[in-house]
Amino acid sequence: MNSANVVLLSLLLFCHQTCSASRDTIAANESLSDGSLVISRGGRFALGFFSPGSSSYRYLGIWYHGIQERSVVWVANRNDPITGTSGILTGHGYCCLHLYSNSSSKLPLWSANVSAGSNGTCVAQLLDSGNLVLREGKSKMTTVWQSFDYPSDTLLPGMRVGLSRRTGLSSFLTSWRSEDDPGTGNFSYKIKPSASSQLFMNHGINSYWRAPPWPWQRWEGNHELYNDSFVDNEDGIFVSIDLVDSSVLVRVVVDPSGTLMLMTHDESDGRWRVYYTTPKQKCDFYGSCGPNSKCDPSISFPFECTCLPGYEPKYPRKWHLKDGSGGCVRKRSESSSFCGDGDGFVRVAKVKLPDTSAAIWMDLGTRKLTCEGECRRNCLCSAYATIATDEKGIGCLIWYGALMDTVYSQPRDYDLYVRVDALELADYLKESSGFLELKMKLHFSIIIPSIISAWLVIFLSVYLWLKKRKKSRAKNRQIRNIFHRPSDDSNYLDDSLASKDTKRSTIYPELPFFSLNTIHEATDSFSLANKLGQGGFGLVYKGKLPNGQEVAVKRLSKNSNEGMEQFKNEVFLIAKLQHRNLVKLYGCCIEQDEQILIYEYLPHNSLDSLLFVDESVRSVLEWGKRFNIIVGIARGILYLHQDSRFRIVHRDLKPSNILLDAELNPKISDFGMARILKGDQMERKTTRIGGTYGYMSPEYALFGRFSVKSDVFSFGVMLLETVTGKKMNEFSLEDPSLSLIGHVWELWRADRISEVADSSLSLSRRDLNEALRCIQIGLLCVEDIAAHRPDMLAVILMLNSEATPVPSPKQPAFVCSRPKVLLTKEPTYSCRFKSEISTGPVEILILCSEDIQDNCGRSCGA
Repeated sequence: MNSANVVLLSLLLFCHQTCSASRDTIAANESLSDGSLVISRGGRFALGFFSPGSSSYRYLGIWYHGIQERSVVWVANRNDPITGTSGILTGHGYCCLHLYSNSSSKLPLWSANVSAGSNGTCVAQLLDSGNLVLREGKSKMTTVWQSFDYPSDTLLPGMRVGLSRRTGLSSFLTSWRSEDDPGTGNFSYKIKPSASSQLFMNHGINSYWRAPPWPWQRWEGNHELYNDSFVDNEDGIFVSIDLVDSSVLVRVVVDPSGTLMLMTHDESDGRWRVYYTTPKQKCDFYGSCGPNSKCDPSISFPFECTCLPGYEPKYPRKWHLKDGSGGCVRKRSESSSFCGDGDGFVRVAKVKLPDTSAAIWMDLGTRKLTCEGECRRNCLCSAYATIATDEKGIGCLIWYGALMDTVYSQPRDYDLYVRVDALELADYLKESSGFLELKMKLHFSIIIPSIISAWLVIFLSVYLWLKKRKKSRAKNRQIRNIFHRPSDDSNYLDDSLASKDTKRSTIYPELPFFSLNTIHEATDSFSLANKLGQGGFGLVYKGKLPNGQEVAVKRLSKNSNEGMEQFKNEVFLIAKLQHRNLVKLYGCCIEQDEQILIYEYLPHNSLDSLLFVDESVRSVLEWGKRFNIIVGIARGILYLHQDSRFRIVHRDLKPSNILLDAELNPKISDFGMARILKGDQMERKTTRIGGTYGYMSPEYALFGRFSVKSDVFSFGVMLLETVTGKKMNEFSLEDPSLSLIGHVWELWRADRISEVADSSLSLSRRDLNEALRCIQIGLLCVEDIAAHRPDMLAVILMLNSEATPVPSPKQPAFVCSRPKVLLTKEPTYSCRFKSEISTGPVEILILCSEDIQDNCGRSCGA
């Protein structure tokens, strides 16, 4: 190798090392072009050019570096986007940063506003706090400009929101216009100096939300993650947050809709989690009940707004219609007794104090007067609150004029004392002691009969209660005997599998019994907010046990005739079944006429809640996940049919009984209709046909005969629904087929089966072949003769192995169609399906006139 090549190789290596090493500074006369990054020394933040969302415009910004989800925390040219990738950030010798749309541009789109007194050279540096600073001097330690003084929509730890008394600079957050446009939005989050400084969210020039007054009432949120601080001194008024653990990523964001969100980064999945948001409910919005009122979120009837003591609705008609925006006005406003002898104050407990813009702070110090005395001295004083703080000692907040945005807040410990006139104070005192006073003045001739009547009511109530309790205990004893005595019901247990010792012992000693109090605490007394859904014999609620375990609570309806049998069936069967594709039973509760089952909680609810919705939601179930769900259901059914202690026929398999966990793994639930086949028994017959039309096999729906092949039929219907995204009982098209099975069968016969797959799926060639194979297996499962359907072991082999041949399907059951030749003069529809009875296969024809064609379709399709 000659010397020229050695020099060239050395230059290339030096260039590679220089270019690959990340930098955290931009020196004077250096620049940053689109495609390059400045990365903070610790690697936490990056400075560079980006395009938000689906926008093609380019912006200079700072974002978290090295995490999966890009999170922009600051934007320089938020209102002046760059077209194309020609943007360039340049450092100048006189402590300036200029952003140009291209290298030949003379006018900068954005500049760092450095004071005119700076005439030295500066270095721009990106710190690990996310702060971009300009530093001058020989040691480059004097900060002359920083991005933290000019926030965008994000508050980072160490950043301050507030007002500088030295420079007059106001630092506040403003929302983006949208996810695709970081321009200045309609919402701003800033501090408002007053007697007790407050943080406001403004919508334009209007107040939208208000934080509790500082420093006596603090922010809400998770204080295990951060500490919030308030500073009010000669330098200015500032609010900031500091991390308790510097390894945790925390940020506060104002989103384009005006919601303030406290977010933390979850390292387990690389996503941001929302820990706290506001505003969330009506009382969070500023002045939602108007002036001189109190908003109480715990009151729903008649509605959240109530007038403060001494006030009445300004517009009674609107108030009656639950419109409290007009607020309240003083009663007897013409009376002179408001500021005179006899006036006083009524306590309003535990509130977020009203807007302090119309209040003053008064330090009592060594004064002998109290807060009440200070307020009473001025006729314009409308309310006061006594405050004790470390910063200002003991003092008073005194309001003059209207009291705006008073909100009941249970965690708060401040009381507001509202000034009322003599008449109102007298009424208040009378109400406080009225009952005792009335009782003392009643004549004995009224009291004695009342006492006797009251005792009679008490005795009658106790008698009825004891009678009801006795009946309830007898019923609960009967129910508990289900779990503590041997069972001879062949519907549930196979006697051939149980020894005499087993029958004499308790059947389920390992099944936990929960107290009703525990269930009430877990579900917030069966709150509708925790309702997950409704089954055939009751409601299902989300709950959280004292150990933090999330559960699903299934509550038996007291009006259900078949509920008791289904309750017993669920416990007998599912308590003894253990499989990853079956829902897990944690225990039950039998107390006070309540029969409750406690299951594991599955966050994605049921399969139908994701499958039978609009295309945007359904697209979450991409083909790989759908195929895993199909295989998981098949494995669960195979366990019931072959691998469990009993051979179990579920009898009610449908998408609403397939629950999905956090990873979208399926779990079969609701065993209320399940039955056991004893020994070598292959089929049973019942006169009580239960289940869901559309998923019941023809031999079961028509003749009450069920077997493992009944579940195979139901699985086949679910398989077709999962691939097509169409619901069996609600399917309709303008082609001859009136059911999903008939539609798929017609396309199979016409060699157009590729048209069946869900339009929301993006299928590769391999995925399409797999989907078509599933359709063929589904048609095999819904054949009209039970013996022709494959068992679940064969289904799993066909699903998991491309080498396993899949037979061609025969005519399925429940194929409905319009006849090509009208049978009568009037428009007529027909429904044909085949079935098998003891004498052999038969074909049934249903004729329907046009006015009942919907019922015909349901009869056949179901």
